[in-house]
Parts: sequence; structure tokens; C-alpha cells
Amino acid sequence: MPYRPDPRRQSLRRMQWFAIGLLLASLCGLLLSHGMGGQGAWGWLRAFCEASAVGALADWFAVVALFRHPLGIPLPHTAIIPQSKDRIADSLADFVRDHFLDPATLLAKLAVLDPAQRLGEWLRDPARVGFWVKEAQGMALGLLNVFDDARMQRATLELVVAQARRWDAAATAGEVLGLLTQDGRHNELLDAGLVKVGEYLAQDEVKAAVSQLLQKHVRKEWPKVVGMVDAVASTSKLADSMAEKLSASALDELREVLAQPAHPARLRYQAWLAAYITRLRDDPALRQACDDLKERALTDPAVRQFVASLWTDIKQLLQDDLADPQSTIARNMEAALGAVGERLASDTSLREALNEHVMAAAGQLALSLRAGVTTHISQTIKGWDDRQLVQELELSVGRDLQFIRISGTLVGGLAGLAIHAVVTWVG
Repeated sequence: MPYRPDPRRQSLRRMQWFAIGLLLASLCGLLLSHGMGGQGAWGWLRAFCEASAVGALADWFAVVALFRHPLGIPLPHTAIIPQSKDRIADSLADFVRDHFLDPATLLAKLAVLDPAQRLGEWLRDPARVGFWVKEAQGMALGLLNVFDDARMQRATLELVVAQARRWDAAATAGEVLGLLTQDGRHNELLDAGLVKVGEYLAQDEVKAAVSQLLQKHVRKEWPKVVGMVDAVASTSKLADSMAEKLSASALDELREVLAQPAHPARLRYQAWLAAYITRLRDDPALRQACDDLKERALTDPAVRQFVASLWTDIKQLLQDDLADPQSTIARNMEAALGAVGERLASDTSLREALNEHVMAAAGQLALSLRAGVTTHISQTIKGWDDRQLVQELELSVGRDLQFIRISGTLVGGLAGLAIHAVVTWVG
């Protein structure tokens, strides 16, 4: 890339040469007026040039003394900026602290700004929200492509396993069962289960299966009895009849349990469930058994492979959606932000609450950053190189300071004319 000179330096050089030119012109005029005797018009020229030369030299000294020692001579109170760098650093840091990070000043400006109202107006602009959502969509897609899949899979596995090992499975199971027993929910669950069992036992296919099992068992255990029975009646018919009676008897028992809130079977079920919940909370052996079961699941290769693959599946889903111009995530985000904007516009109490939170957060932030930012500004300026500091300041304000030299030359000359006129008039 070709070197391009700083235009500020070129402008500064032009002004410096112009100021020097005026000084040289004053000195030349002074020499000429002296050479011509310094009387009459030449006296007026001498007075003007003499005073302008003095003014130019005085202002040159003043301007140069700000940045360096004039002519390299270490005179007192020269090179003011480099010599006072530490004091300037502390003063600037204190100024920023007192005027920008003062909690009262900051909160007063925020109160006038009304952040909640401005945020609501911003969010109510669909074009603006859509633009920034699209930008966020592209950034999110690019960020997903940067992730190292293998590393993320390991991190996902480690995270899930670590969280699962900290999870008290027995206590959670006890809490869930405790919730199920509130307000008789466990009885509803028992009733639903009994109804399903009754429906199952009433099916003809189930009765036929029970009959076949009875026949198989009887023929195996008592083959001679079966032979004697077959001589009188059909064993299969007897088995069908017995299966029908067993089904009817079981259904009658189920109906009694369903109809009687204080049925012994129901009470035994309630007692067992309450005892089991207590064991889950207090029995070390049962809690250890739950932990062992959890550990076996966590160390199972298939489970670990599934957990590790979660990242890949989630990433693919996100990539597919974010790459789609009609992204569901983007649409939902736009809708959510628009809804927030409408809510802020219509809900005064919400705006007031949000402003209170912003003001409180800003006050805390200002207090926490105040000392740190002040120290950072001070130390940063103190760490600057003197030559670079002077060079940068001179390039920034040096051109304006040359106008002081030029003005000093001209004003000094005019002052010399005025003094010469007074002396001539008095004399």
C-alpha cells in the first residue's frame, strides 16, 4: 500500500512557514527602516516591524514552549505538556469521572432520555427490527459454522454427564410420587389402571388364552386325571368354563375395589406407595440403588453415543432453519420483539418499571466502573511516549496555534504603530 502523508502535517507545515514568513518580513522591514534612517514614513515602518517582530518571537516562544524546549534549551516552564503529562492524565481522568461517570449526572441524563420509550419506538418499526434480526440470523449461522463439532460433542457429553451425576434421582422420584399422591391423584391412577385391567380380562382372546394355559398345565401335571375327565366330559370345555369364571371373579373383585374407597386392596396400595416415597427420601440402600442404576445408564456406550450426537442434531436443525429465508427462528424473534415494542408503547407501568431497572443498573455500573475507568485513563496517558504525545497534540491543534503566531505578529505591529503615534503626538 503506497505511503500517504498525513494531511494534518502538511497543513501544519504550511501555517508554520507562513508564520515564519511574516517574522522574516518584519525583520527585513526593521532592517530596511533602520538603514533608511528611521525618520518620517520609515519611522512608522520601523515601529510596526519592530513590534511585530517582538510579537512574533514572543508568540513563537509561547507556542513552542507548550510542546518542547525552545531551541533545545531546557528553560524553566517550557515543554509544558511533556513535563505535565502525569498531572494532565490525572486531571483528565478526574474530569471523566466527575462529569461522565458521576451517578447523579448519568441518571439525570438517562431520565431525560426515557430508555423504555425509545426502546419501544425502536421495536415498533418492522423494517428496523427485520434488518437487525436478519443480521443476527447471518451472524448466528456463521458462528455455528465456526464451532468444532468434535469438541462440542465432547463438551455436550461432559456437561450432560456432570449434571446427571449431580442429579439426586431418588429424591426427584420421591417428589414426583409425592405430587401424584396429592389430592387423591394416585387413586385416580389406580382406578384408571384397574379399568384397563378389567377391559383386558373381559376380552374373549384373553379368556381363550387363559383356557389354553389351564389345559396345558393340567395335561402336564395330571395326565391320568385328564384322561378320566375326557371319558366323562370335554377338558377344553371345562377349561373354558373355568377361564370364564376366573375372568368374572377378577372383574367382580376389580369392581369392588373401584366402588369402595376404603377397600383393603386400595388401602394396601396407599400404604405401600407412602412407604415407598419415604424410602426414596430416607433409605440409603434404595437411594444407592437409584444412583447405581443412573450410573449404569451414564456409562452405557449407546447412551453416551446418543448424548454426544445431540450437538450434531441440534446444530443441523439450527443451520437448516437459519439458512432458510423464511426462518422460523427469525420470524418468531421478529414477532416477539414487535410484541415487546407494542407492550412498551401501551403499558405505562411496564415502561416505568423498565426505566427503574435501567436507572438502577446504570447507577451500579457507574459506581463499579468509576474507579477502574479513572485509573485506566490516568495510567494509559501516563504510559504514552512523550514524543508521540507531543506529535499527536501538535498535529491536532498545532495549525490553530500558528494562527496565534500570525495574529501576534500583526497585532504586535499594530500595537507598535499605536505606541509610535502616541509618542509622536506627545513629542
